[in-house]
Amino acid sequence: MIARLLTGALRTVYGIFALGVFTGLLLLAAALTLFTPGLERRRRMVRGFARLGLAVLRIRLSVVGQENLPAGSCIVVANHSSYLDGVILKASLPPRFSFVIKREAASTPLLGTLLKRIGSEFLDRSANGGRQRDALRVLRKAEAGHSLVFFPEGTFVTAPGLQRFHAGAFVAASRARLPVVPVIILGARRALPNRSIITRPGPVQVRILQPLALGDVGGSVNSLRDESRARILAGLDEPDVARG
Repeated sequence: MIARLLTGALRTVYGIFALGVFTGLLLLAAALTLFTPGLERRRRMVRGFARLGLAVLRIRLSVVGQENLPAGSCIVVANHSSYLDGVILKASLPPRFSFVIKREAASTPLLGTLLKRIGSEFLDRSANGGRQRDALRVLRKAEAGHSLVFFPEGTFVTAPGLQRFHAGAFVAASRARLPVVPVIILGARRALPNRSIITRPGPVQVRILQPLALGDVGGSVNSLRDESRARILAGLDEPDVARG
């Protein structure tokens, strides 16, 4: 009993220490991006910081299926269950990807600066005018051949489960004629649950599935969305909550 309590206390102490180091790395990365020329160079640097940050948190990251990423432009869609998801994908994917993120993140101290400097795209989810303007800008990025990362659930909640997918990522893929690559993140919810600030050490795996072209699913945006979601759900250790 005493040993168990001591172990729990040591984990908490290390968790607080690791959080402090992780925050320090975030501050350093944000500062360095201000003085680092070139988007590609900044992205490579931040990718290294993401990997280092996960190591500090004792997150053992493994990536399966990297050969499924097309050599050219594509749209990645992934399940979303933790604040760690963006860090995990940044550490896992090539630097050429731009992340599509809710606009509120742009005003977050440190994080907002970092996201802007690595070329993230922000979407307004509240005002109609802003939402349409941001969606059009992201669509044009896709049409120009940029590789983008979406979390099509839009947000995450405490309870396990895959929520319904919004159509934005799939509209962009359809209009730009880009393949969609479904990606499964396993273990992030356990590592950093919603409403928690202390990570739990352990394994996290990223599974990159085979790409889907519009023609593979009948040519409609809805079928592209539904098939991508079905493939993620099939490999995810969480229930389907969209039907609830």
